[in-house]
Amino acid sequence: MSLMLLWTDILVWILMGVIILWGHQLSGSEESRRKWYAIFRSKIAMASAVVLSFYLLFALLDSVHFKVTQQTEKELFREGEIISLLDLAFGHQKAFSERTYSAPFATHEYTKSIIVGEDGLTRQQNLPLKYVSAEESSQKSLIAVVTGMLIAGSLVFLHLLWTKEESLIQRVTEVLKGRTKLPWRTGYMMLILCIVLLTWLYVMSFSYHVLGTDKVGGDVFYASLKSIRTGVLIGILTTLVTLPLAIFLGVSAGYFRGWVDDLIQYLYTTLSSIPGVLLIAAGVLMMQVMMDNHPDWFASTVERSDLRLLFLIFILGLTSWTGLCRLLRAETLRISQMDYVTAAKAFGVSKWRIMYRHIVPNLTHIILISIVLDFSGLVLAEAVLSYVGVGVDPTMYSWGNMINQARLEMAREPMVWWSLFSSFSFMFVLVLAANLFSDRVQYVLDPRNER
Repeated sequence: MSLMLLWTDILVWILMGVIILWGHQLSGSEESRRKWYAIFRSKIAMASAVVLSFYLLFALLDSVHFKVTQQTEKELFREGEIISLLDLAFGHQKAFSERTYSAPFATHEYTKSIIVGEDGLTRQQNLPLKYVSAEESSQKSLIAVVTGMLIAGSLVFLHLLWTKEESLIQRVTEVLKGRTKLPWRTGYMMLILCIVLLTWLYVMSFSYHVLGTDKVGGDVFYASLKSIRTGVLIGILTTLVTLPLAIFLGVSAGYFRGWVDDLIQYLYTTLSSIPGVLLIAAGVLMMQVMMDNHPDWFASTVERSDLRLLFLIFILGLTSWTGLCRLLRAETLRISQMDYVTAAKAFGVSKWRIMYRHIVPNLTHIILISIVLDFSGLVLAEAVLSYVGVGVDPTMYSWGNMINQARLEMAREPMVWWSLFSSFSFMFVLVLAANLFSDRVQYVLDPRNER
């Protein structure tokens, strides 16, 4: 296999590098350390951060792609196929698909099939699944739980060794009694719960389809995990487009005023008056026509769907910067009247340097609050847009596509409910954790709550 980076892979790893460098820079500031320390003093924020870390981990694992140079053993991957690290871990679920629907942890198909017996009579019965083995399931389940506990315990032990300021026994006692400065007990409990649950699901996925299969026999659990990348990337990468526009235009409008302010106000007022769904739909449809007219641009459906995802991120970014721009303009109008800005003007400091050194740093709290608040909204926007057919490519794994496919399945008799339940559960946990964490960030970074 040879390493292959898609466009979204490059962007997400660049963004991760920028975040790491930014975090390293903030660690040198006592004020920044105090703010983030205050954020994680909340038990809810600590637990939410652990959950968000697992989602980010799956998104990063699915953002390292390889191109198969020769067909693998057991025909898990075909030659020329583009796969990720997550595909390598769940190759058994990707390749071994069933014939049709099956319920979670089922051993037979969900719908009855007509078969002809040896006596020549036709019967309706639920056929057994091809890739399900119910042998020693209780023993495998116990092994999975023990393995998850060992992995989680090892990580907790390493973290205690890394952060210990006194003896290890005293440190463990303080964590168990909840006397640490940060709520590490809550963080460890959430870490253990997530690792044990994921380990159990992973081990059981070798014997069952833990969340059932869809219409064509694909594993729903695997599809839900693959959809994490789509939701997280849209929530994160859209900020790459939104922030430069919002910061530059908002600060320029509030600082220069005059005709610059009038022009920028007219721009974002006009853009805000157009329904966002119509703008996004128009952009996606134009992009789709262009891609249909140039099929030679893509060597595979994975590259095609990745480029459509990239275009969708740009379209969402170009249509969602107006709210933050309005906030930054209003705050810049207030900051530009401060004494230190007036003193900088009197000393002859250039306007661009004043904006860069004195105004933008004082807008950081608004920018961070907007990023964390908008993340969950963008994740939900992807699901809604894919549901109405103007989101990501239909061949790409996403919660919106899963919900769209489950729409007709809910009307079946008997009803197929697990596809909708799985996509809803994964999306609900992500959005809930993001909202809880963003509430804490907003509370701590808001200057009105300084006391």
